Formats: sequence, structure tokens, C-alpha cells
Amino acid sequence: MFFEVFSAHFAGSKAWIRPCAGLWAAFGLALVLALLSLPALSRTVLDLDAEKQPVALADWGDYWIDPQSQLAVEQVVNQRDLGWQQTPARGIYPLLPGQSLWIRFIVPPAPDMERWLLEIPYPALDRASLYTLDSAGQWIEQRAGDLTPVNLWPTPHRHPLLVVNFNAEDPTHYILRIDNAQGFSAPIRFVSSGHVLRSEQQVSLFLGIYFGLALLGCTAGLIGAFWLRDRAYLYYAACSALIGLTQVAITGVGGLHLWPDSPAWTDRSLTVLATWMLVSLLLLNATVVSLAQRSRMLNLLVWAAALAGAGLSVALALTDSALRITLMVPFLVLVPVLMLAINLWAWRRGDRFGGWLLLSAAPFALSLSLAIARYLQWLPLSFATEQGVLASMALQMPAMLVVLVLRSQQRRENRRRIQGLDRVDPSTGLINEQVFVERMARMIARSQRLRHQGAVLMIDLVNSEQVRRDFGRRAAEELPLRVAERLLSTAREIDSAARLSGQRFGMLVEGPFSAEEAATLGPRIVARCLMPYKGLPEDCAAQIRVAYALVPRQGPTAEIVLGRLAQRLTGIPPESKRAVFMLPDYK
Repeated sequence: MFFEVFSAHFAGSKAWIRPCAGLWAAFGLALVLALLSLPALSRTVLDLDAEKQPVALADWGDYWIDPQSQLAVEQVVNQRDLGWQQTPARGIYPLLPGQSLWIRFIVPPAPDMERWLLEIPYPALDRASLYTLDSAGQWIEQRAGDLTPVNLWPTPHRHPLLVVNFNAEDPTHYILRIDNAQGFSAPIRFVSSGHVLRSEQQVSLFLGIYFGLALLGCTAGLIGAFWLRDRAYLYYAACSALIGLTQVAITGVGGLHLWPDSPAWTDRSLTVLATWMLVSLLLLNATVVSLAQRSRMLNLLVWAAALAGAGLSVALALTDSALRITLMVPFLVLVPVLMLAINLWAWRRGDRFGGWLLLSAAPFALSLSLAIARYLQWLPLSFATEQGVLASMALQMPAMLVVLVLRSQQRRENRRRIQGLDRVDPSTGLINEQVFVERMARMIARSQRLRHQGAVLMIDLVNSEQVRRDFGRRAAEELPLRVAERLLSTAREIDSAARLSGQRFGMLVEGPFSAEEAATLGPRIVARCLMPYKGLPEDCAAQIRVAYALVPRQGPTAEIVLGRLAQRLTGIPPESKRAVFMLPDYK
């Protein structure tokens, strides 16, 4: 009965519940939207607190973009329908070439115990103008940027610093105009003069270290080019100098100290110097891997890119800012891709330095991609996008100097080996028969003069054909090289080891020693050569036969000793199990 009454009551109330449920849902949705909109309606209050520097403008101001860049400050202030928008706390302004960005903000009343400045930490900014009303109602302009000589800035500095005046009673209204062909995404912040001084001391330390490294690299490159007659060092010196000059341009040091009265060059110096820096870096990589000798096609491609960079630098020096990014970005993409491709190509073909060059160039390519994204307005201005390229090169250039030094050592060793080919066996590094005979003659004469005995050993490798049948051609070709290594490890510093022919070796062992001591030399060498060789099968052992003679007792001249030793080894039957043979006394 109860369930029937309840069911009838519930069925009768459905018509009332449906509209109420719709109202409650609409009310809940409106409440959620209102709560979500509260952070958007609230703004960060500008508080010039000396303990919290730098103080960001954040979303305290409003901005508007003049699409034609035609309005003056009076027109911007008086027009009411410009569509001002809240400044983003952290973001990128949609500023295009030929447009002007206007930002208005109010500095609340605050005690003026310190001198405050509006800072835009972007040395490559074209123009920044800060307007404020004077007592007569006229707008007073402070201007900074690349298009204005640094000597005419209100506060000459590496990047724009504009004075902010305010008082403790009334708010102060400001309007900021920014023109920049590369868009604008730099932070706008307020700092005191004391904070600027402290931060510049830290920056000066960093820049001093960087410029010192660049100067050191340039000096080392010039010394290497003069002393070693190596063109790679000349490219290294040019690259180091251009890296330093590019850092001068990108940090604003050049506009402040080197060319303060040349706004045209200040505006163009960064792109021109960066282009030449990339050209020198590309040529340096190509030279280190000896590209001209290894691939004529790739070398022509590198020189075509270098000539294109030279032409591009001229175009960048003559064109306006709006066109420079369009010209520069393809070259910024081409050079690192080509450089990485060259290093990868060299590494894949066995170049001992190609892998190290590829590894050292990877951070540079990554940081350059971030810089390109910044130029294309995909990322905001930051240390990674502005200084990342040069910071990565501060790591790459010392690595390349190490590679150059190792390359010079290798080239010097190769020249030494080429010059010594008539005296050294190229495959083993042992002396050849001619040098062996010369040293033996001197050892015999020395032994006669000092009245002691020296030993001459002739060693034959007798199982090469068996190794070829059992383990293959590679093992048979490598086995004599391993025997040469064992002979070198057995010989003392005063002894000599030689390769007399394909399967025959010789050793000179300086005396004095007795006949009993000399008898132990052969078995020791045989045992050493029977030990397993790394990289070869365990059963792949070198079977050798050793004939030795004491000189001058068993031969007065080198020719006689060599002839007797060769005759003794030749006369041994192939089935003989004996390995060491001594010559009888010479009569």
C-alpha cells in the first residue's frame, strides 16, 4: 500500500521536477563560469618594492597595436575606440613589421626613495619610447633602441632603460611605444638603479670570461696556423673572433662601447656578424674532416653555402629590418643541417674525429633551433632563445680545439710514418731488414769493443697455411701482426725487433750475458707466442721456430750471421717438433 501511494505521488511530481532540474543545471553552469572568470578579472597590482626586483609589468597594463604605425601619442590617448587589451602576464605580442605596439599603464603612488627605471632586456629592439605628461600637459618622450644612437639614450646601457618618475601622492600615467621588425616578446619590468648596478657586475663577469675564451681561441688558432701551416687553425681563429663579435652585438656591448654613434650598424651588426660566424664554422668542420680530399661534391656544396653566406651578409647590410628575418632564417636552417650531415657522413666512413664533431655540434644545433623559433615568434624571449647559441658554442669551441690538437698529432705521426717507410714495416711498425742489419753491425762492433756477447735471433712463423685452412684468411693475415706485438712486448727498450719478410722476424738482444742466459731467450719467446690472442679463436696459436747466435763469437759480421741463421732455419725438416736452435761457433 505504501509503495503504491509513493509511486503515484512520484509519478505526479515528474512534471514539476523536469523544469526545476533544468533551472538547477543552468544555475550550476553559470556559477562554474563565474568562478573560472574570477582570475581573469583580477589583475596583478604594480608594486615597486625594492626587495622584490625586478618587478614585472605583468597584466597591470593595457596594449593596442597600431596596424599602420601612423598615430602619435596624442591621438592614441584621445581616441576611445581603439580596443585596448590586457597585457599578458607572460606571452608574445602579435606585433608585425610596420606596426607599433602601444602599452599604457599607471604607476601607483609610492615613496620615491630610489631612482626607478623601466627595463626592456632586449638589446636588438628597434625603438622604445616612454611618454609621460609634464606639468604643462605636454607629452615628454624618452627614446632608446637600435635606431637611436646610444649616446642619445636617457640612460646609455646595453639594452633600453627608461626613467620612471612618480610620487607618493598621485598615480602617474605612462604610455610606452615599441617598434620592432622581429616582433616583440621581451619582458617589461621595473628596476632600481642599485639593482641595475649589481646585475651589471654579474653580467660583466660572465661576458669577461666569454670574451677571454674567444680571445684565447683566436690566439691559439693564429699560432696554430702560423706554426703548423694548417688552414683549419685559421678557420678556428676566424670563428673564435666572430663568436666574440657576435656576442658583442647580441648583448648590446657593441652599441654601448664600440659603435655608440652608428645606429645603422648597431641595427645590422647582429645578423651580418652571425652570418659570417656560421660560414667560418661550416668551413672549419669541413676542413677538420678533410672533406676536400674525401668528397669533391660535398666540398663544392660547402663552398656554395659559404659563398651564399657572403652574399647574404651584403644583402643583410643593405636591406631593412623587416626583410632580414626572411633572408636570415633559411640560412640559419641550412648551415647546422649541412654541418651535422658532414660530421655524420665522416663518422659513418670511419673518420676518427667525425663522431666527436657530431657530438659537439648537437647542442649548437638544438640551441639554434630555439633561436629560430624565437625569431619566428613561436617562443618568447629568454636566455635559452637569446644566449643559448653562444653558450653552446662556448662548449663547442674548446671541444673543437681539442679535436684540432689531436688531428695535428695524427697528421704529424702520419708524416713521420711516411718519411720512415724506407726504414719501418708499415703494417707492424717494426724496423725493416736494412735497419736491422745496420743495428746488428753496430752491436757486433760494440760487443767486440766491450768484450761481451750479444744475441741475434731469427724467428719464423711456420703455421700460417694451417691457420688459413682452419680459421680463414683474416686470421692468417692478422697472426703475423699479433706475433710482432708479442715480440715488442718481450724486447727491452735497448733491444730491437724487426720484420725481415712476410713470415720472418728478427731480434737484437744487447749483452752482456752468458751462453746459459742466452739459451733461455728462445723458449721464452716461443711460450709467449703460443699464448691465446684477443679477438682470435683460442686454438689459433702461432707456432714459431727460433734460431739464435751469440755475436761476435758465432759470426764476425752482420751478413755472415744472417746467412747462417737463415740457412739453419731452412734446413729444419717440416715434421720437426723442436722449436729453438743455436748456431755453432764460427770458424
